[in-house]
Amino acid sequence: MKVLKVLLLLIALGVGAVSTIMYSGIVDVAADEPHGDLVYWLLEETRKNSIQKAAQNIEVPDLSDPELLLTGGADYELMCSSCHLKPGQSESDMSLGLYPVPPNLAVSNDNHEGHQHGDDKQADRNSFWVIKHGIKASGMPAWGKTHDDQRIWAMVAFIKRLPTLTPEQYQILTAID
Repeated sequence: MKVLKVLLLLIALGVGAVSTIMYSGIVDVAADEPHGDLVYWLLEETRKNSIQKAAQNIEVPDLSDPELLLTGGADYELMCSSCHLKPGQSESDMSLGLYPVPPNLAVSNDNHEGHQHGDDKQADRNSFWVIKHGIKASGMPAWGKTHDDQRIWAMVAFIKRLPTLTPEQYQILTAID
């Protein structure tokens, strides 16, 4: 009985502390002020592990079809490049204004601090899942509400190839008729 009382007291204190923080307004939610190291680490680990688990059983199709690059390239230019950048671009108004900062997909995965995805197949699964479902409170929309899986896989194929493209090649592949 004594253990139950202590447990209930701890729960009540926890609810009280969380309520105090929530309703006091002391937590800064401004996108131009970064989280503290502990909060950032907790959020990043949660994001990374959530995506990894949700994407682990997705079947990856053959992404080498050149037609995928053209379809995915046009969509990337219209829907992604303002945040995730183009070859030769290091920032944009959108990439500077978002927090957390979206990864620059025009550079290799090795350069995506905090956004490594494991092996290539898992990286493809993760990319597909993120594009389809988005990420809450990050600015990343859920494109699966408006795009079918084939079109999303085309974006994954393009993103996979993107770090190897020159600005000129990018321009050709993303030209919109």
